[in-house]
Amino acid sequence: MDGSGARTAAYGLVPTDTTEEVRTRGAGVSTQVAVLPVGSFEQHGPFLPLATDTLVACAVAREIAAAYPVHLLPPVTISCSHEHAGWPGTVSISSVTLHAVVRDIADSLRRSGVDALVVVNGHGGNYVLGNVVQESSARGERMALFPAVEDWETALLRAGVVTSPLTDMHAGEIETSILLHAHPEMVRPGYGSADFVADDRRHLLTLGMSGYTDSGVIGRPSLGSAEKGRELLASLVDSFGAYFSLLTSRDGSA
Repeated sequence: MDGSGARTAAYGLVPTDTTEEVRTRGAGVSTQVAVLPVGSFEQHGPFLPLATDTLVACAVAREIAAAYPVHLLPPVTISCSHEHAGWPGTVSISSVTLHAVVRDIADSLRRSGVDALVVVNGHGGNYVLGNVVQESSARGERMALFPAVEDWETALLRAGVVTSPLTDMHAGEIETSILLHAHPEMVRPGYGSADFVADDRRHLLTLGMSGYTDSGVIGRPSLGSAEKGRELLASLVDSFGAYFSLLTSRDGSA
């Protein structure tokens, strides 16, 4: 499925479609689907930028928009990063605010004829996004949260990622690989010697990340590669097909 027709490619974080391109693409589908990347602005160790989660979410969303006829939205760049408050540069909003922002975006889209919304989440701490989707779905609205744990598991296997999802918690093999592929110029030196493992994080919500790591890294970034990043994104694009089918089917079934 090709969603690239009659549209302007967006190489940065902000899509460059015109309103006519959005209208043309929407005329070819029974249900219009919007894709909203949600990232964060938080520390990612000394070698990845504060905007890493936003860059990852946008990379996933951009690849999706190249393969499916979806309405690509600009990212939400600040979210719920309270566990990273111990590091300079981190900025957060409350879960209530993030909930309201996503709801407002979905309401606005429906008023303009876009009935379905997929939230592409790049930050694990955005727990409230699951609540937004559940509540919206219960009201009969078409919304999904992507990627699911199962989508990541499939992608890790396909890409040959060695580190387990438990160990690869933050600024590790996955995020480093995606940035090495999508934005190599933003990866600073030092990731090859920054590995740090802290698998028992049962008090994370109480202590925050600073209770488990001094560097801000939990994972094995030294194992990251551009090749793995490319395969991770390719696998997620394939997995998105089931979400697109579900949201565009007339009866809401896969």
